[in-house]
Amino acid sequence: MARLASSFWVQAYLARLGFANIPAYVVAHGDDTAGAVLVKLNLLNGEAQCFQRVNRADGARIWAELARGDEAEVDAAIARQRRFDSDIWVIEVEDRAGRHLLDEPGLDH
Repeated sequence: MARLASSFWVQAYLARLGFANIPAYVVAHGDDTAGAVLVKLNLLNGEAQCFQRVNRADGARIWAELARGDEAEVDAAIARQRRFDSDIWVIEVEDRAGRHLLDEPGLDH
């Protein structure tokens, strides 16, 4: 199955978040065509989560948690990923209620 260019998906994701009044920012601009995307959910209380896309054994692409806990620890996990792959996009979502919309249709895979 053909996949969307990363930059197109990121812009669509930011628009969806904007419609829901959820602040989000591009923290690291990855490769426009094929860069992986990490989504950091900042709960604004010192805690955070980071999600990445993974391929399941059945071929489905899902969002899986990469890291969770103290924001500094989550930031360190993101930094390790960026050292491994400089083409990664990092989107930071700020929401006290923990909304990230990654489980919504069109964004969930």
